[in-house]
Amino acid sequence: MTAPGHYFDAQPAAAHRPGQVRLVLPDLYLELATDSGVFSPGRLDPGTRLLLEEAPRPPAAGDLLDLGCGYGPIACALAARAPGATVWAVDVNERALALCAANAARAGLRNVRCVRPDAPRLPSRLAGIWSNPPVRIGKGPLHAMLREWLARLAPDAAATLVMARNLGADSLHAWLEDEEGRPVTRLSARSGYRLLVVGGAQDHPKRSVESPDGR
Repeated sequence: MTAPGHYFDAQPAAAHRPGQVRLVLPDLYLELATDSGVFSPGRLDPGTRLLLEEAPRPPAAGDLLDLGCGYGPIACALAARAPGATVWAVDVNERALALCAANAARAGLRNVRCVRPDAPRLPSRLAGIWSNPPVRIGKGPLHAMLREWLARLAPDAAATLVMARNLGADSLHAWLEDEEGRPVTRLSARSGYRLLVVGGAQDHPKRSVESPDGR
């Protein structure tokens, strides 16, 4: 029997099981096609929902990045909220990229570009990054990935990341501040998830303020 593989495999081995997730937000409604072999195909992941509900709105123009786009809920929401921007939806999973592209096209979002992380046309400077990062690739690869992409942030830009506490959100927060020298604000905490806003590298990083619930 073939193992189902991981959502961060380039070519998922899992048999196709098409599905649909309805993305319902105060300002947006989208019907998104999903499939096995991609991240959270059966429902909108609660971390992704937290990001989409509480993250700062994207800038109206510029190059925006959805890092680890999956079937595209973040990329499509960014594109709908910032029609004058270009949204780069990046993933190593080719099944996810195909779904994201199809979902953007179905929603009439012509400003989404679905590409692999090594695509040469990716911009060197980004006006913002949004991500529910693939933590299950392991701490070392995750840190290397984030270090690479955060280095592309424009001087006044920020990255908005969501992660579960039990998967290392608080240690990631500390690593970004203490080892990478980046200011981090915990914008929100809900249902065991942390929503972090990460700024540019600083010479003397400061500790962020805790969220109101203190968790």
